[in-house]
This record gives sequence, C-alpha cells and structure tokens, in this order.
Amino acid sequence: MSTTPTGRHERRDTGDVVAFTRTFRAPIDDVWAAVTESDRLARWIGTWTGNPADGFVTFEMNAEEEPMPPARYDVRECVPPHRLVVYSVDDFGSWLLTVDLSETDGVTTLVLGQVIDDPAMIENTGPGWEYYLDRLVAAETGADPDAIDFDDYYPAQREHYLAITRAVTGTS
Repeated sequence: MSTTPTGRHERRDTGDVVAFTRTFRAPIDDVWAAVTESDRLARWIGTWTGNPADGFVTFEMNAEEEPMPPARYDVRECVPPHRLVVYSVDDFGSWLLTVDLSETDGVTTLVLGQVIDDPAMIENTGPGWEYYLDRLVAAETGADPDAIDFDDYYPAQREHYLAITRAVTGTS
C-alpha cells in the first residue's frame, strides 16, 4: 500500500467534504458487499448489528488500538449497489459519510466522502480514512489488513490534511 495521501477537498450540496477514491478490479456488487455487509466490514473496519430496515444500525469498530464504544449510525440513503449515506454523532463529533460506487469495464470505483463538521478534525480523520480504505483494499485483494500500520499514515500525512483544513477555513 502506498501511504501517499489521496484525500481531497470538495464542495458539495451537503457542504465541504473530504473525499477519497479507491478502485477495485471487482464487480460493483462485490465492493458493495464489502462496505455494507457486517461480516465483510469486519475484515477491515468493524461490524454492525440491528436491522437497517429500521433506519439505523449500531456500529462497532474493530481496527482501533483502543476499544471504541458502539455508535448508532442512521441510514439516510441506501441505493444498492451505488450509494450509501449514513450519519452518526459520538464523542468525537458528527459523521455524515457518503459511499458512492460505479463500475466501468470490470473496475469498480469507490468514493468515500465525509462532510466536514469541524475543520480541526481533518488532520486526524484524513489519515484515518486513508488507513481504513487501504485496509479495505487489502481485505478485497487477499492481503492482510492487519499488516497495515496506522503509524505509516499519521503524522506522515498531517501536512497534506492541514492544507485541506486551511482551504476549508480560508486561512494561510
């Protein structure tokens, strides 16, 4: 895995977003399963319990050094296998996340977007998403997600994400 930062600032209808792209030589349905099915999520980030038809699930991360408390994620939009939008509030802030998938010629592109609630969080959440998405790529390509080390992402990517923070806040 390359630890070169890929996150970028976008302005969307929902506000300022940090967006990340990954591509997979896999059908869209397979990548959709990797980001929506609890047992597939468990390989790279965490698990969920509950019934999404109720409009929410309880999500628990499993790739953190320190245990994280489970969090409720409201399902705001779900259009299989193309779009998922979830929202949560926890001790670290609010999380409005979008996952958009498209497939062309057997290659599926995933774009994860996080609406920026607190620009001060970007320097940490940017490298965090890079780490998790690289774990997803590892899980989907048969590599070992546990071989990916967060220390390779932070603080190495900090300056890239501080530049995004400056772009969002208009500071130099």
